Amino acid sequence: MTLDLSALPPRRGRLAARPPAVPPGPPGAPGLRRLGLDPERDGLVLLPDGPGPFPLVVMLHGAGGVADGAVRLIAAAAERHGAAILAPESRDPRSWDLVRGGRCGPDVAFLDRALAATFAWLPVRAERIALAGFSDGGSYALSLGLANGDLFAAVLAFSPGFVAPPDYVGSPLVVVTHGSEDAVLPVTSCGRRVAASLDHAGYRLAYHEFAGGHVVPPDLADAALAAFLAD
Repeated sequence: MTLDLSALPPRRGRLAARPPAVPPGPPGAPGLRRLGLDPERDGLVLLPDGPGPFPLVVMLHGAGGVADGAVRLIAAAAERHGAAILAPESRDPRSWDLVRGGRCGPDVAFLDRALAATFAWLPVRAERIALAGFSDGGSYALSLGLANGDLFAAVLAFSPGFVAPPDYVGSPLVVVTHGSEDAVLPVTSCGRRVAASLDHAGYRLAYHEFAGGHVVPPDLADAALAAFLAD
């Protein structure tokens, strides 16, 4: 019997999908693949070269973004580290549910479906899965990642606005990067405040503030993945 994850109401932002005990066989040729779960708002998987199992980075786009843009932000770093990328798209084109309405809902359910579908064919290292995101996606990654620290070994937040986890489970490594000249989400009220709250809560935190705006510097994307994989 196949569990229909879309029929289950997400409870406090918890994700049910998990890699199987026995990973699937070699996934085939490297490159981009569509998830094939939704004709309009879907997602992409970027598959590295090799038979696997692979580390997996689940990368969430910013407000008004799409999967392709999210993949491009960390694709070079993922290739260098031999990691696969799963980039789902939010149900509402504007942004993620928690960011828009203060509650987890349809995006959690879709992310669960996307993870389950990916785990079914992609051999993944179960102990090396990270949730990452940029801007609104960074806020969502932080919030959802802290509620699912038993699945995600690390949370990588690039220029996040806030952290508001619906629950606290596990103790993932947290990496936060933010530009000192960010005019979209100012570092004083966003990056620094987020980092301070995470440090106060006792999380293992790596905070990188850089001279720049609302962007993901390639060297910091690389450093974030390196920290995740070395942890």
